[in-house]
Amino acid sequence: MLVGILADSHDNIPNVRKALDVYRARGITTVIHAGDVVAPFTGKVLAAFEGDVFAVFGNNDGEHAGLSKVIDIVDPPRTLDLGGRTIVVAHDLSQISDDVKEGADLLITGHTHEPGITGERPVLVNPGETGGWLKGRSTCVVFDLDTLQGELCDI
Repeated sequence: MLVGILADSHDNIPNVRKALDVYRARGITTVIHAGDVVAPFTGKVLAAFEGDVFAVFGNNDGEHAGLSKVIDIVDPPRTLDLGGRTIVVAHDLSQISDDVKEGADLLITGHTHEPGITGERPVLVNPGETGGWLKGRSTCVVFDLDTLQGELCDI
């Protein structure tokens, strides 16, 4: 099962749409956002995706009530069971306790805007920044839950 992972979109709607287009092209029907969507109007773009979208709040998501009305978003950490894997999603790695890390197959974070896919069970994925505002590189990840392998995609 392939999933799409993004974070730190910071209201860059054109880049969110590009990431979703990458996922559609790969036949992905589940998207995970690791925080800093920022505003409900960007949440609506995510909500229009033809599949499931799961998200956590980041430190720049100021309008919690508005975002909660348009997408499935909760305070981190969030645990998801998808494709036979336990996935823990947080905006910042410090939000995931050691005991929760031990039971996970995949840890997804954002916040640093630094993309990376490291480790073995749990695999740690930071998709970098979809928004591209801070580092100047807009990225997302396509992740295979069957093989626990991910691909960083420039968008």
